[in-house]
Amino acid sequence: MLPVRKARRAVQQLLSWCLALALLALAWQAALVLGRYPAYILPAPLEVLRKGVLLARQGVLLRHVLVTSAEILAGLALGASSAVVAGYLVSQCSWGERILTPFVVASQAVPTVAVAPLIVIWFGFGLLSKVVVCALIVFFPMLVSTMVGLRAVPPELAELMQVLRATRWQMLLKLQLPAALPVILGGLRLSVTLAVVGAIVGEFVGADRGLGFLVNLGKGTFDTALMFVALALLVVMALGLYGAALALERKLLHWRP
Repeated sequence: MLPVRKARRAVQQLLSWCLALALLALAWQAALVLGRYPAYILPAPLEVLRKGVLLARQGVLLRHVLVTSAEILAGLALGASSAVVAGYLVSQCSWGERILTPFVVASQAVPTVAVAPLIVIWFGFGLLSKVVVCALIVFFPMLVSTMVGLRAVPPELAELMQVLRATRWQMLLKLQLPAALPVILGGLRLSVTLAVVGAIVGEFVGADRGLGFLVNLGKGTFDTALMFVALALLVVMALGLYGAALALERKLLHWRP
């Protein structure tokens, strides 16, 4: 009975997305007809669709999507893993938080768009600079989520583990990580969308491939349909990553009501 219920829920979700997409297309077409905008300002939905199909047949879209996907996944893995490790270390000592917090807050006070040119200069125009930008933008929410989750562990349970002479490794695996996992996974859901933003920011600054490069190319040639195709693919990628993070959360936290 449970698989049938899940399948029904998935079909309902898919139908709701299709309905929302259809309503968006209708509103888009209505705005185009009423406003009488030229194609270089607001292309028609069918024109954007034809542009996407043409680029897909030529193999252009796949090449740029793979580049941006690699940047996003590598930056997300680097930023999230380093933030979880740093969050654990900081949560174990109060002086570490006092030392690290000013630097982390200062790094977030400076817009990533302003820092990205420096990163490109330091790490070059290749894949590495985009991965670093993604990692930087992902690091802060994952760090805060890890610290908050680990600090929320009930002290009486920690004292019980100490009475039972649990090692630090056992404390982490049996108590701290399971207790902090809901908050950490919540931070991951936020981070996957920020990773997409980080990759595009890096490509805006300097790149010859990727979806951000396509947006810049469309802007320079007044090819608005190309820009819409690239932006639509970015939305699809962000939704896919968010859905994957949500599925991971449901799998790891299946014990929750």
